[in-house]
Amino acid sequence: MIMSNRRSIPFETTHLVRDTCLCLHTQRAARALARRFDEALRPVGLTNGQFSLLMSLNRPQPATMGSVASLLAMDRTTLTAALKPLERRGLVDIRPDPKDKRSRLITLTAEGLSLLSRAVPIWEETHRAVEALTSGEADRLRTHLLALS
Repeated sequence: MIMSNRRSIPFETTHLVRDTCLCLHTQRAARALARRFDEALRPVGLTNGQFSLLMSLNRPQPATMGSVASLLAMDRTTLTAALKPLERRGLVDIRPDPKDKRSRLITLTAEGLSLLSRAVPIWEETHRAVEALTSGEADRLRTHLLALS
């Protein structure tokens, strides 16, 4: 007979984590919000992550990989993978930085800007609906989320 060295964790602990874990509740909310925005942005062929990435590139000067990765809280490898389909679709342009050939600069193409301009009204409408769910506490929620990040 095999004896287990596993410690027993009371089922009440499972309920405690289910009911109080900020990480679990944040992950659940993030997945629900992501699904909602993914569905809303589907008609323009974007996911919520792609929308955020394209929006992060809407700036007067080309963006560095590091600045975009930092803004989106992504590592560079993940950012590179996220950029590839957008580059294939002609929505972004990635070029070596003339000041440092090891670095890359990213810009929205005219097609990317056009698509983003069609996506923004969809985002605005969806965002208004989501903010309405916070009973006027959206600014407070943003403040707390920023404190956690």
